[in-house]
Amino acid sequence: MTEIPSILAEHYPFWEHLKADEQHAFVSCSMIRGYEKGSFVRSDCDECLGVLLVLSGELRIYIQSDEGREVTLFRVGPGELCTLSASCVMSEITFDIYVEAAEPSQVLITRAGCVHRFMETNIYVENFIYKQTAERFSDVMWAISQILFSSFDKRLASYLEDERRRSGSTAITATHDQIAKNLGSAREVVSRMLKYFEKEGLVSLSRGTVTITDIPRLKALTA
Repeated sequence: MTEIPSILAEHYPFWEHLKADEQHAFVSCSMIRGYEKGSFVRSDCDECLGVLLVLSGELRIYIQSDEGREVTLFRVGPGELCTLSASCVMSEITFDIYVEAAEPSQVLITRAGCVHRFMETNIYVENFIYKQTAERFSDVMWAISQILFSSFDKRLASYLEDERRRSGSTAITATHDQIAKNLGSAREVVSRMLKYFEKEGLVSLSRGTVTITDIPRLKALTA
């Protein structure tokens, strides 16, 4: 608990504009939670989560169709925030999002009700939350535009290149089903395209791993 105030002061610019009693209230509304890889991030009472600050690891933010198909909207890494998880305090957001720990993660959660109260009484908190939300909507629109307007080979190549740069390795550890969830596609479509990539000498496939074998040609597909 003693580390929470220093974390809040470091990552929330409005912290210095809160009175001492307000800072104490904000701390009391915040908690640190750990999540295993693949676990679903939810509140203790299964209500609206609140604002998430990733301390370590990575969260995957996604939407899900009625048929269970998933589309990854964006990822949140260490030092980054997700405010869409507090959508219940913003009437402008009318769709449900889901949050999964893409890696073992430690997250600071500030409860939605607390955030809402401060947004109503403190202009600095309100401005910060809406600014963060607007920036994340830019990521959401980019993800949707990729699905609507980009060919699947380009989307898959972009995904593999992004994962290579993120991990620093040409070996991408992910099943075909996991890749399909990230791209909002069917596993069969991913498998067919990966086999085509393998035939063309762009990747090699093994169980649970896609290894990029020709980086320049794969990158050319993303242009």
